[in-house]
Amino acid sequence: MRKYAIWGTATSPSHEAWVRSVGKAFEADGFVLVDDHADADFVLNMFDADDPKAFRRSSRGTYSASFYELDEVPGDVLRTSYPNLVRTLANVVVLHVPGRGVWFTTMEQGTYEISDDPAEVFERLAPLAKSKLVISNEFVTDLEPELWDGDEVTADISAAGKRMGELDLLPAPFPVHEFLSERDLRHVMRLYQVGGLSYGNLSARKDATRFWMSASGVDKTALEEPGRDILLVTGYDEPNASMRISVPPGVEPRRVSVDAIEHWMIYQAHPDVGAILHVHAWMEGIAATDVNYPCGTQELAEAVAELIDREPDPSHAVIGLRNHGITATGESLTEILDRIQADILRQVPMT
Repeated sequence: MRKYAIWGTATSPSHEAWVRSVGKAFEADGFVLVDDHADADFVLNMFDADDPKAFRRSSRGTYSASFYELDEVPGDVLRTSYPNLVRTLANVVVLHVPGRGVWFTTMEQGTYEISDDPAEVFERLAPLAKSKLVISNEFVTDLEPELWDGDEVTADISAAGKRMGELDLLPAPFPVHEFLSERDLRHVMRLYQVGGLSYGNLSARKDATRFWMSASGVDKTALEEPGRDILLVTGYDEPNASMRISVPPGVEPRRVSVDAIEHWMIYQAHPDVGAILHVHAWMEGIAATDVNYPCGTQELAEAVAELIDREPDPSHAVIGLRNHGITATGESLTEILDRIQADILRQVPMT
């Protein structure tokens, strides 16, 4: 049984009534409304744009959508909504302008418009509400001493990160420090061990069962220290939804990128894949996921892996992630970048 809660304070009776109508769409799909938001799988957070309040979730597995209402459509919805997404610690922020429509703004710094039909809003939120998050890490200090300073694979990852910056494939990180209080920033760090929003990730196969991958929240142009900035993924503990990471002793590791589960599935299914690159960019004419699953979820990983399976050459594929970006496979990161750089579109289309 999935549970949802409504939290926060509405700015008008119409604001509350509309959010509750979205809640009714959740109930029509089998969700149960609970009073205790700490017991909910998904939270609808109502807030005032002039005084946004954060929903401080206690579990990484709890998702939240923040809802606010304005009388008029802002000239720049993204610029208006994105700081509120950060301030309310939400996975997505939903702006409702009565009589005009609804605008979703996502962590990828994208926004798109839909109707204000509660059923349609629910359909967009359902993948978020029903997803299984896989971002926990089990750090094991068993990295071979000869790998403590890295190897040729980590050197290639570091060089590819710098090249991504030169090719303008790394959107500027959002300055969360400017929008979050010290208390809320500590809360984000406790849940996700991320102090900033840094986009894209890259990995390369070490051997038949392991791969090196960039850490979460780190500047991809400055991937320097193995065990901290670049991590060796050695396994997936499915019952506990956790990635196993091999690290050297005496290093305080960052979490591996949230897309590690996706890369794990691809490497396991396709031994010929030598490297994987994910960027918040786009290419025309590629197969793409139909559902906008959130990053770090098993559902997104399975959807991308299935599309790669269908490609004529899975080891040299480019797959679109709806409203998010692309995942590309190749022999190496250099080969991937050489192959896609002429056709890459820096703006992801939002639909």
